[in-house]
Amino acid sequence: MRFVVTGAAGFIGSSLVAALREQGQEVRGLDVAEADISADIGTPGSWQQLGPVDVVIHTAAMVGMPSQTEAFWRINTLGTRHVLDAAIGSGAQRFVLLSSVTVFGNDFPADVTEEHPTRPTGVPYADTKIAAEHLCLDTHIRSDIEVTVVRPGDVYGPRSRPWTLLPVEMIKSRRVAVPTTGIHSPVYVDDVVSGIIAAASSPAAAGQIITLSGGVGVPTGEYFDYYARMLGRRSVPRLPRSVMIAAAGAQSRAANALGRQIELSPAAVRYLADRRGTYSIAKARDLLGWTPQVGLDAGMELTRAWLGEQGWL
Repeated sequence: MRFVVTGAAGFIGSSLVAALREQGQEVRGLDVAEADISADIGTPGSWQQLGPVDVVIHTAAMVGMPSQTEAFWRINTLGTRHVLDAAIGSGAQRFVLLSSVTVFGNDFPADVTEEHPTRPTGVPYADTKIAAEHLCLDTHIRSDIEVTVVRPGDVYGPRSRPWTLLPVEMIKSRRVAVPTTGIHSPVYVDDVVSGIIAAASSPAAAGQIITLSGGVGVPTGEYFDYYARMLGRRSVPRLPRSVMIAAAGAQSRAANALGRQIELSPAAVRYLADRRGTYSIAKARDLLGWTPQVGLDAGMELTRAWLGEQGWL
């Protein structure tokens, strides 16, 4: 099959391109740099003539919950519209959107399924992903292209900035604490990649929303403690949610005044502290035959080895 992968220079996109090529698939990557197709998806243009393609997998996105958020709608929502138009115009049969479990909001039940309603929270990353999902599912109904929406959990592993590199940076500099509450839902990058490929090729996945997570929930502090131990420390300091939100708010205001941004914003603290539920992966198992193969201990050992090779430890 012929694939185009957007965000091909990014964390998940680059892993996906490598996995598809290992399978012998014909793959072209699209990104703002370091890709077969160079494009800013926020602006329509000649890049939308993708050439012969069967499947477009759209991983490109503004990611995270920083204190400055102006670009999220342009890339995550308008950019998705432009990539959809490119896929349709180039004759693609399937379009796979990489969304996020953040669309559930922070307050949802244990083992939440894809049928649970999405919940806007005012966080630009999550809200623009909800809008992108609506665009894609509406296009599935109104056009000939098949659309599948994939919602990964908290994806960690080699090259993950939010759930690997950023925690290590902050723990090393002693600039981080974690809230005393919250449940984290980690999933190793290789498992997410295999799930995306299964979703892209399965006829049963057309028109479906599918969650890909590790199938487990761990206290937020316990997740970050893995990185603390890699750095020779016992654990990451814990603070009450209210204290962390107040501190993050003060830092955000100071950074914004200087035209800078911080990544541990109040929204990021709430994401870490307020989630009590976990994500069901029953649909991925039943529809795709997919289950995660890399447990948290094994995934963290693989991550530790990579961090060591890269000089992070």
